[in-house]
Amino acid sequence: MAKKVETEGSGKIKIQYYRSMIGYSKKQKTIVKSLGITKLNQTVERIDTPSTRGVVAKIPHLLRIVE
Repeated sequence: MAKKVETEGSGKIKIQYYRSMIGYSKKQKTIVKSLGITKLNQTVERIDTPSTRGVVAKIPHLLRIVE
């Protein structure tokens, strides 16, 4: 039986899409969609990892971490 490995910072973060991506580059739109966000003001919950935070840090004018 495999042991469940508990890592530090394995919590979850809430990411809110708060500003329209109209007028921004296709790459930034792809990043928003890759997080599973489809509507404005939508909040999604993702695993808190440095890579997830890096995605949000790339487009802080569109996404923010809530809480």
